[in-house]
Amino acid sequence: MIQEENAADARPAVCQAARKARHAALAFALFSIFASPAHSQQSASAASPDLSDKSLEDLMNTQVTSVSKKEQKLSQVAAAIFVITQEDIRRSGASNIPDLLRMVPGLDVAQINSNVWAISARGFNGEFSNKLLVLLDGRPVYSPTISGVFWDTLDVPLEDIARIEVIRGPGGTSWGTNAVNGVINIITKKAGETRGGEVVAGGGNISQGFGTAQYGGGLAAHTDYRVFAKYFNQDHLPSLTGQSGQDGWHALRAGFRSDSELGSKDELRFEGDLYTAREGDVGARFTSFASPVVTDVFAEANESGGYLQSDWTHRYSSGAETALQVSYDQYDRHVALREARQTFNLDFQNHLGWGARQDIVWGVGYRFSALESSGGLTFSLNPGNLNTQLFSGFVQDEISVIPGRVSLTFGTKLEHDYYNGFGVMPSARGVWKLSGEQAVWAAMSRALRTPSDKDTGAVNNVGGFVPPGGPPAVIRIEGNPEFLNEELIAYEAGYRAGISEHVSLDIAAYYNSYDRLLTVEPQASFFEPAPAPPHVVLPLQYGNLMHGETHGIELSASWKVAAHWTLSPGYAFEQVHMHLYPSSEDTQSVAGVEGSSPRNWARLDSHVGLPRGFDWDASATFNDRLSPQGVPAYTRVDTQLSWHARENVTLRAVGQNLANDHHLEFINGPGIGISGLVKRSGYGQIEWRF
Repeated sequence: MIQEENAADARPAVCQAARKARHAALAFALFSIFASPAHSQQSASAASPDLSDKSLEDLMNTQVTSVSKKEQKLSQVAAAIFVITQEDIRRSGASNIPDLLRMVPGLDVAQINSNVWAISARGFNGEFSNKLLVLLDGRPVYSPTISGVFWDTLDVPLEDIARIEVIRGPGGTSWGTNAVNGVINIITKKAGETRGGEVVAGGGNISQGFGTAQYGGGLAAHTDYRVFAKYFNQDHLPSLTGQSGQDGWHALRAGFRSDSELGSKDELRFEGDLYTAREGDVGARFTSFASPVVTDVFAEANESGGYLQSDWTHRYSSGAETALQVSYDQYDRHVALREARQTFNLDFQNHLGWGARQDIVWGVGYRFSALESSGGLTFSLNPGNLNTQLFSGFVQDEISVIPGRVSLTFGTKLEHDYYNGFGVMPSARGVWKLSGEQAVWAAMSRALRTPSDKDTGAVNNVGGFVPPGGPPAVIRIEGNPEFLNEELIAYEAGYRAGISEHVSLDIAAYYNSYDRLLTVEPQASFFEPAPAPPHVVLPLQYGNLMHGETHGIELSASWKVAAHWTLSPGYAFEQVHMHLYPSSEDTQSVAGVEGSSPRNWARLDSHVGLPRGFDWDASATFNDRLSPQGVPAYTRVDTQLSWHARENVTLRAVGQNLANDHHLEFINGPGIGISGLVKRSGYGQIEWRF
């Protein structure tokens, strides 16, 4: 393929850059270790208190909601969860959500080109990672067309994010199908937390210009609101040959949120947004049956969409409440496939205590999604227009075996989807709180990945040839209407502790067993007279003939070295073993899955509070090689210098990918984005609150 040839040409330069990156990372680590913060002082920020001032006990008691759909202390959660806080966001220097997620152990984040990312949890990475469920304020934002996320359009103003809860491991009992290897829940701030005005603006060599303007206030005695507008212009990245990747893009978004207290026990939230974007797209296109080869074709893709969401909560008492979420979202994407999708979603849940030792959460849900699509010679769906429904119900019961020490949670989710009917996703979790701020936990879960429209109805011409004396031959990947749910049985255990006043540690280990995974199976060839010229089709069809195991360990820690200096190391290791059933004739899926994510990942974050209102943040992230793709190991070094010039004005200078001029992160398979090189970049930013 053209992509593979270009990647081979780029490897010597990339390997040299990787060696330089390792030297830079070592220098950074040594500097962080021996830097002396003895004369630093607390930086001032009016936005929110600096979390470095909080004790590690306070951090361990952070409330999270994404594991069991109820508030729980982080230290008491029986799951591998990482919380990206407001302070983490400010210190990261990231300008988008994918770059924010790079700090999470066990999460694989790879930038494919300027506007396409591959993000997954615990392996199986790709442009459309179909085993990771992403939520925005509890609303699923994945597309049923591809069972993945369009990261380019998930563009929440970072200033409005309260926290991001990242669960590595299955969440099917709470969230249903597609929450197989992980759940990411992006939780935005209440409108009352963003009163007043805020303007953020900046620019650099890749992020050429960006800005957010918003204002929040009160409509009545018990209603708060905010409105915002956000724009950015992103330059192109280099292609694998060093030329322009022609993948620059720009987007405009506007949105709102309101929060109302309807009496002493009822809350009502209403939010929504609209966006429009235009992206440079270089894709491998099939243009003619007469000459059946794919060529790189440049096009500009138009995208638009928006959503409305309402959440009502009624609290009976502390720990007992009823919640109802209703949402509608739609989007239009005009790339290789022109698709328009509308989705209506309804979720009801009830949380109640039963006796002194049981805490029950149960609920029901309904989703209706309507697709209209039209394809071309490269890609289309059969049928092109499709309406699907999803019905679900779940129940979870947390039992306090020894109050304050040992608890067990049993639950299950029952869903009925359009393609495979009923599916059951049970789980059992337990937490044992040891002495002090220490806890061990274990879990066993079953999760399912339902078919996407692509799995069942794809018509994808991926190439071909013209044999001597014969008609053209076309290679086609076809969907399988009988495609089954993919299945995971997961076993997890972990240890979480505040080891001392200055050190916290979180370790998770897992063993995952998968069945009925996607393969691509050759089928009998056939003659197709139209469209002209007549040609022979060599079909490949999706099947469920792969199974396998993964196991790994993930570690994150926080070390408060001194009053104004914090180090946060992280590490993840994963081993993937895939196998084909004897009836399979697939030759690529095993290597594709085993080589899609790095075996080793490591990161070190450093935060130093400096005198006169300055803060210095830096990070070094190591990603192991992806051997089957020919992607060498690389280390990414980012840094940010912040100056709180006044109580309401902050200036930032940010450098990204500083270890080398450019590097390769992922070789994309058949999909939208042609792989490019991630380039060294920098930008300046001003934030003004009034």
